[in-house]
Formats: sequence, structure tokens, C-alpha cells
Amino acid sequence: MEKEGNLTREYLAERLGVAAEELTVTPLGGGVSNDVVLAVGGGVRCVAKQSLGRLRVQEEWLSRRDRIHRECDALRAMVGVLPEWAAPGILFEDRERFVFGMEAAPADALPWKTELLAGEVRAEVAGVCGRLLGAWISESARRPEWRVDFGDLTVFEELRVDPYYRFTAGRHPELRERFAALIEECNGRRVSLVHGDYSPKNLLVRGARVMVIDWEVVHWGDPAFDGGFFSNHLVLKYAVVEPAREELKRAAGEFWSAVRDEAGDEYGWLEAASMKHLGCLLLARVDGKSPAEYVKDEGLKTKLRGAARELICEPAGTMDEVLERVTKWI
Repeated sequence: MEKEGNLTREYLAERLGVAAEELTVTPLGGGVSNDVVLAVGGGVRCVAKQSLGRLRVQEEWLSRRDRIHRECDALRAMVGVLPEWAAPGILFEDRERFVFGMEAAPADALPWKTELLAGEVRAEVAGVCGRLLGAWISESARRPEWRVDFGDLTVFEELRVDPYYRFTAGRHPELRERFAALIEECNGRRVSLVHGDYSPKNLLVRGARVMVIDWEVVHWGDPAFDGGFFSNHLVLKYAVVEPAREELKRAAGEFWSAVRDEAGDEYGWLEAASMKHLGCLLLARVDGKSPAEYVKDEGLKTKLRGAARELICEPAGTMDEVLERVTKWI
């Protein structure tokens, strides 16, 4: 029987080896797919997560709960690949309850999404994000065991392909064949580790350091998905945060320059392949199962649909070209 709602003070105190009266437990924004709390006390700062089987969205959206253990495996795999500060360490794992606890980011770390929506855009942070992505892409070639450890695509299908691509294509049947072709291309280009949710909300920033969290969609697959997913979030901020558009354009340039430098010439195709994903993802964040909550204006949604359709039908080769085209629409 699947057990939910276990993130109580008593449960966490036992798992962390501290007295319950010393522990303060605060619910965090777990997104749509997890319950998440911050537990502090007894010399411990821990973020604990429990995966949900039914996600918190209007449309029915189901996913296997054992994805959380793959997330633990990915964080362990990142030891020695990313800088110590770039991924949290594991404090405990409860396979029966689909729960794990990890080191919390420093108290003054913020999701990069918060800064971006406030118009505070630091290109150097985007550069760090690009280097981190390039690091685990390039390292994948030296870790053949990852092909086995992270080869199952079930969760990627449940949390990304179905809700972002197939569901959105169902609302735009004239684009169904193009979505289907991208899915086939993505499944056929399995060359590296893929985070699967590489977005500003999952990048905790403190100064020039970035901690990457939420690895539950991790898999061995198409790195262009991560490139497109991240870049699409910059496009959405570009559309919404008008005063920061020039800074966002510079940040996008820094990101892709860093990816190229870190991943190397072997992945020279990556940016163009990522832009193909970006067009579909842009439409999905308007009409998919998980629309961007900060894109509220109906007029802007209509404009973004138009830009997305153009990018799907005539893919751009670079991020600069994407932003030029989006600017004409918005």
C-alpha cells in the first residue's frame, strides 16, 4: 500500500537522528508532483520530499512514485561530476514511503526564477547554468553505466512527453505530425544524461553559485531536451518581464556560450536541436497540462501561440534567432 503524508516532525526526527522537539518543519512549494518540507534543528538543515502518484493539476496526470529513488541515484551520480555546492547530498532514503531527505541549500539561496521575474537578470548565473549542463553532458560519454542506470524512459514519458507534447498536440491537431516527429527524433538521440526539468525554479542561486535540484525526471536520452527546456523558460521571462529583455538576451547568450565551451565540439549540433524542442515547449507552456502560471494575459498567450507555431514549423538554428522571432510577435 502506498503511504502518503509522512513528512511529520516525528517521522523526520527519527530519520535524521535528532530529537523531535528540536526540529522545526515548514512546508515548501513542492510544485505539482511532490510534498516537500524544510526540516531545521539539531544541527541539521534538510529538505524532505515525498512523491505523489497523482499530480496537482486540473487535468488528470499520473506518474509512478518510485521516480523519487531515481532522483536519489542521480544526486549520488553527480558526486565528483559537479562542484560540491551544485547538487545536494542525500541524508536519508525511505523506499517504502517514496521519501528522501537531502541537504538544504543555504537559507539565503533563492530560486533563480524569483530573481528573473523580478527583473534581476545576472548573465554570470546563466553562464554557470550552462557550464553545469555541459559538464554532465560531456561526462556522460565517460560513464557507460549511466546508460543502464538511467535508461528507463517511463517517467520522462509520464511527466514530459505525454503532458507537454502529446497533450498539446491534441489541442493543435494541425501540428500533431510535427510533435510526433520531434518525439521520434528525441527517442532516437539518446546520447547523454538528461535532467528533464532544467529550469530556473530548480536552480537555487546564492551569489555566483547555483544548486541544481529536482532530478526526478532524470534519464539517459536527448540532451537537446534540457537545452530547449531551459531556453524556453528564458523566452517566457523575455515575453513577460519587458524591462529586462536586453539582460535576458545577454543571459541566453552566456548560457549557450558556456554550454558549448563545457560540452565541447562533439556537441556542436546541440543548440539547433534544442531550438526544435523550444518551439513545442513554448506552445506547451500555454496550452499543455502545465501552463506557465505567470503568463496570464490572454493577448500575450495568443501572441506566444503564434510565435510557437512559427518556431515549430520553421525551427530556428540559434537562441538569438528565436528571440528575434519572438520579439516580432510580442
